[in-house]
Amino acid sequence: MIQQEFKNYDQQKFFKDLLAGITVAAVALPLALAFGVSSGATASSGLITAVIAGFIISFFSGGFYQISGPTGAMAAILISIIATKQMTGVFIATFLAGILLILAGIFNLGKLTSLIPGSVIIGFTSGIAIIIALGQVDNFFGVSSEGRSIIEKFTSYQKLGFAPNSSAMIIGISIILLMAFFPKKWNTFIPASLIGILIATMITINFKIKVPTVGAIPTTLFPKERLHLTEISFQNIKELFAPAFSIAILGMIESLLCGASASRMTNKSLDSNQELVAQGIGNLILPFFGGIPATAAIARTSVAIKSGAQTRLTGIIHAIVLLLSMFLLAPLMSRIPLSALAGVLMVTAFRMNDWSEIRSLFSLKLTSGITKFLITMAATVILDLSTAILIGIAVGLIFFIAKSAAVEISIVDVHPEKIGKPVSALADSWSVIYLTGPLFFMNVEAVKEKLTQDGTKNNLVLSMRGVPNIDLTSVKMLLDFYQNQTENNR
Repeated sequence: MIQQEFKNYDQQKFFKDLLAGITVAAVALPLALAFGVSSGATASSGLITAVIAGFIISFFSGGFYQISGPTGAMAAILISIIATKQMTGVFIATFLAGILLILAGIFNLGKLTSLIPGSVIIGFTSGIAIIIALGQVDNFFGVSSEGRSIIEKFTSYQKLGFAPNSSAMIIGISIILLMAFFPKKWNTFIPASLIGILIATMITINFKIKVPTVGAIPTTLFPKERLHLTEISFQNIKELFAPAFSIAILGMIESLLCGASASRMTNKSLDSNQELVAQGIGNLILPFFGGIPATAAIARTSVAIKSGAQTRLTGIIHAIVLLLSMFLLAPLMSRIPLSALAGVLMVTAFRMNDWSEIRSLFSLKLTSGITKFLITMAATVILDLSTAILIGIAVGLIFFIAKSAAVEISIVDVHPEKIGKPVSALADSWSVIYLTGPLFFMNVEAVKEKLTQDGTKNNLVLSMRGVPNIDLTSVKMLLDFYQNQTENNR
């Protein structure tokens, strides 16, 4: 695959990769900082994650266009881990998730995401968007809260008080307005989020405005707070396996959905199992550099494609640019107002929603799809993400089974002339019962009741050409019905 990718590679293609890599880095920089902060970790953790993921996952990726890094969905999981296990718990969970992703790729589980209903994925994404947006209330208003869940954080304002920092609010609102009304054609060359953060940072520095800021950005890929092999114990593995599984499942879903979308844009198929192995290797290594979980991100990937990416060098170049930014711009990045990043994340959260699909669900009044969407979204906000996915799939299965249980039964008289037979008085004593739909345990009683009801003539013909499949329970019911009718001389 790589040989084919770099076939006839020349200076012109490298120049396209270079420009695309620089463009993606401009988009990735504010997002990496923002997602690092929103996860409960640090901005530097987000930046290191983007750098390492850009190098490693891009190199092993199943599609040249995939750009990986920290994402908002992962941030939603990490908040609860940090609240109980601090950053050490995040590192171990990420390490374990890396192993699970590698195993998923080896055992060809890359197609499993196709089993998840589209409305469940839309609800899942919208739920994550709500978590991200609500999680930025503190930074947006320049206040503090306590607690792990969104509800606990909001109720803690009663105890701690809620006194918004007007300067922080103005910065956050300005960023939102800039990103909302920034011309799309300009956004292709330089993202509004980056411009907004730069302007907000310069204003707060020059006018010495007191607002919470990002804080120190280490100029090293080996910060003090990172994973050490001695911290990986059986007890930690046991306690963190569940969140690690959630990270792995989310990483699989996000990366493969991103790849599916990108493959349609490029007409180049994604090697899904190779992509899972790449994501696994990246997440296996990231904790040793102090990074948080990474996954392919559709925003950065689409920018890469639209910017003319030719090969996986685009992802690697974007990582090099981010690394240089970390070394050269660390003093400036440490002064970035948290409310500016909050504004970026709130707009990002809004744009995460698949609004066209959501409008389609409601405009077409697709009851089952709407129900799956709303239940999955609510479960994502209230419960953990992996549970929300399972609930969404379970609801989808229930709707599918309910629809499958519907069987059509119609009773008609026999008309010999329709099949080229002469009219016979014998036909007056016969009825034909047409069965259409699968027969199985869920509808067996309804079918039995219909068969035994009045309205049929003395003799019966069962037409079952419209029955695609039948289970043992239904077979037994039909045999019992046949025996009963025979005993009654029918």
